[in-house]
Amino acid sequence: MGISQYIKEIGRGKDGARALSRAQAADLFGQVLDGTVTDLEVGGFCLAMRIKGETEQEMAGFLDATYARLTMVPACDRPLVVLPSYNGARKLPVLTPLLALLLAREGLPVLVHGTATESTRISAQNVLLALGTPAQAAIKKIANGTVAFATTELLCPGLKRLLDVRRAVGLRNPAHSLVKLMAPCNGPALVVSSYTHPEYAVSMAATFALMESNALLLRGTEGEVVADARRAPQMTGYLRGQPQLMQEAQSGPLAAVPDLPKEIDADSTAAYIRDVLAGHKPVPAPIAQQVAHILRLTQQVTQQINEPATV
Repeated sequence: MGISQYIKEIGRGKDGARALSRAQAADLFGQVLDGTVTDLEVGGFCLAMRIKGETEQEMAGFLDATYARLTMVPACDRPLVVLPSYNGARKLPVLTPLLALLLAREGLPVLVHGTATESTRISAQNVLLALGTPAQAAIKKIANGTVAFATTELLCPGLKRLLDVRRAVGLRNPAHSLVKLMAPCNGPALVVSSYTHPEYAVSMAATFALMESNALLLRGTEGEVVADARRAPQMTGYLRGQPQLMQEAQSGPLAAVPDLPKEIDADSTAAYIRDVLAGHKPVPAPIAQQVAHILRLTQQVTQQINEPATV
């Protein structure tokens, strides 16, 4: 089949490119995930989309294709909290595992998924392993009060291949946004998602609305979905795609700076997380607030399960 006809539409430059329909985007992305197109076509698709940018209809089509190919987590007893983790630590310790373990302590099932996209960064997978949580060997139901880590290739090998294109061309592609939007679960789930640049906040919000997603969206820490331990960002919740402001961005000078580890390696970060969980160090206030917002949203998701969707 090939995707050249789609590349002709999206590859006409920033001003001349035409957006694809949701169905066209799903067909294109499905062929890319299946590996039935050439490396040259994949590169053309990635560069064209990097220049043009994705519309919410295109991203919805990409998600449609991905969901048709994902190995889904079986429905859990409570809404599954999904924490995508793809950026890792650059200057600050990666505290996504702390967020996951705090949520599990509240009785929620938690899925962290990801793969290393930056070879120089410390990943959440490294930290979870240091905490005694290795990556799953197979996708299975996640019990209440537990954290599981799944690699991207376990969820969808084609998605991992597309993420790896960045190592060849040096630029992100739609897969890097998609992994932060998807809910790989056959039952109710809440996706915690983050952005690094304001324009992505707009596009991700539009996609959540179109897909009628349950989510929490914030500007995370160095691209991770955990709130910055030093200053609370704005946090917006989505229930069936409808937004609700959960947290205003903290402004003004900081009253106090949390006692974060000076080193960002996996062992130092794991030791800090153990101290926090044991009560030897306080939970950073922004992360505690994030946990409270996620708990509130999951309670609302539970209440909605037996309610008819708004037409």
